[in-house]
Amino acid sequence: MTPGQMLDVAVTEARKGLAEGGIPIGAALFSSDGALLGSGHNRRVQQDDPSVHAETDAFRAAGRQRNYRSTVMVTTLSPCWYCSGLVRQFNIGAVVVGEASTFYGGHDWLAEHGVSVTVLDDDRCKAMMTDFIAANPELWAEDIGE
Repeated sequence: MTPGQMLDVAVTEARKGLAEGGIPIGAALFSSDGALLGSGHNRRVQQDDPSVHAETDAFRAAGRQRNYRSTVMVTTLSPCWYCSGLVRQFNIGAVVVGEASTFYGGHDWLAEHGVSVTVLDDDRCKAMMTDFIAANPELWAEDIGE
């Protein structure tokens, strides 16, 4: 699968989250050969649980893996420090980011620590987050800890 095809899975998850009344961030964890291991979306609002970010939801859905070095975390938005920490803790080898203009998370830090990072600058991801932030500024501020 191409990075764009993998991002399609994360975008579908982000749209699910938005439809559920949550924050439209989606993620998916793939093996190096492109097999989907797990996908998920930000469920902080839906589950009243501040720890359920898209990346953690996808990671949990993937279940235990013997080794994460050859996996690829795909996310619609640059990962926050919490999710960047997850990538580093489990040595996930690559991260594909849909966009980093509405929120500039820890992807540079990940790259500095040997993670292969690709930022796609995807218009769908940008539009979804821009529209959400404009319509829900308080919820967005809560999500990013402001």
